[in-house]
Amino acid sequence: EVQIVESGGGLVQPGGSLRLSCAVSGFSFDDYSIGWFRQAPGKDREGVSCISSRDTGTYYADSVKGRFTISNDNAKNTVYLQMNSLKPEDTARYYCAAQRGMCYGVGSIYEYDYWGQGTQVTVSS
Repeated sequence: EVQIVESGGGLVQPGGSLRLSCAVSGFSFDDYSIGWFRQAPGKDREGVSCISSRDTGTYYADSVKGRFTISNDNAKNTVYLQMNSLKPEDTARYYCAAQRGMCYGVGSIYEYDYWGQGTQVTVSS
């Protein structure tokens, strides 16, 4: 059974940092790429980052490039999203998702097969 569980969200001041975790089970990072998406109230869910299967590449949305870093720990079956220099516009619910095969960009929600329940990130003073 595939399971995806996000954690690490919270309230942070502008300019601060958070690290989100995505713990997965039921599949291997050799076969699946992992993406992070976010959805703010009243807005569509948008792609933030993807780490491709077999660590063949990492991709970022322009809005987070240079501030966010995606990585994985195969031993822990966990993908991380390190978020630095956070801005109020980063406020959203962040979701982790898995797609079979490689990713070649952050992609759309339709490319992903499995989703977690999300974790809330609020950037506010």
